[in-house]
Amino acid sequence: MLQFTPSKGPTIGVELELQIIDRQTCELLNIAPQILEEIKKAYRKRIKEEFLKSMIELNTDVCETVTDVEIDLRNSLRYLEELLAPKNATFYSASLHPFAKGINQQVSDNPRYKKIMEELQIVGRRFITQGLHVHVGIEDPEKAVNITNTIRIYLPLLLALSTSSPFYEGEATGLYSYRTKLFEALPKAGLPDYINGWQGFNNLVDILLRAGYIDSVKDLWWDVRPHPEFGTVEIRICDIPCRLKDILALTALIQALVVYIGKLSPQPDTNIQILRLNKWQAARYGLEGLFANPATGTYLGIKEAVLNLLVMLSDEAARLGSQEYLKGIHDILSRGTGAHRQRIYYSQTNDFKVVIKRLVEEFYQ
Repeated sequence: MLQFTPSKGPTIGVELELQIIDRQTCELLNIAPQILEEIKKAYRKRIKEEFLKSMIELNTDVCETVTDVEIDLRNSLRYLEELLAPKNATFYSASLHPFAKGINQQVSDNPRYKKIMEELQIVGRRFITQGLHVHVGIEDPEKAVNITNTIRIYLPLLLALSTSSPFYEGEATGLYSYRTKLFEALPKAGLPDYINGWQGFNNLVDILLRAGYIDSVKDLWWDVRPHPEFGTVEIRICDIPCRLKDILALTALIQALVVYIGKLSPQPDTNIQILRLNKWQAARYGLEGLFANPATGTYLGIKEAVLNLLVMLSDEAARLGSQEYLKGIHDILSRGTGAHRQRIYYSQTNDFKVVIKRLVEEFYQ
């Protein structure tokens, strides 16, 4: 039986997967091992190894508020910039590099990552993506499963608000989040099925462990999952936004949504086909997509669905003290996501390097 470590409240933990690029050429650089060797002890739990040597992960501590998250991230980002500067490098916050080739990327030396690449083969070699993961603390395992089941309905809205991967290996994909489709090629990724309680989650994990399909819950790369070790629900569907302000807005939205759902009684199963089609609309059309309400059978635009969601969560945001951060969601709706800006900048310049440099400049705006 998995042991769930209860959290004391709706705490927040944020993980950012960032690309490492050359400042001039904007090419991905396989220098994460060198960076990690230089990290001071105080930051070793904050800045970590990722799947590829051209990626690095930033983790926050367990935070009480979104303000705490912002302070934590800004400190780690500044320190990372200090480490990268002497190497003529910087970080790039987007879910796909627009022109890098997967074949040129090197897998980190971690045995777990080597094993994953050996299993995935060409699927893994194409998987040069980055994402935003947000953990919200839950005090009870049954509640964590109930939230996981219900929040699946809203995940496409979170994806639409975060899209940042319209290009892949020098080609316009026609999608706002091509990362989503690359991720779904992985055998343990995507939208999870409805889970029949904490015991049902344990039974599933036990079967997968005994079959050798996974080594731990960490190998379930679902769009949302209970995380027993941390005592959280982890939302993993988002592309990584190209601006820190958008990252914080989405973090606030996710925390409020988890808290709101956690007060509901367990909800019935939702047809997975509706959930998948809503997710496709978000990945393909971004904020201009459609959202079908699986409970009512009605549909509306994603922007309108997001506005309705903000109204629904306004009281929770007030209690959590995150109203100012949630205003950033209105900014995303009005000016678009990182994917929107990439498409605009490329249409203006036909130059991916210019696109990347502009987004790097905008990160703190």
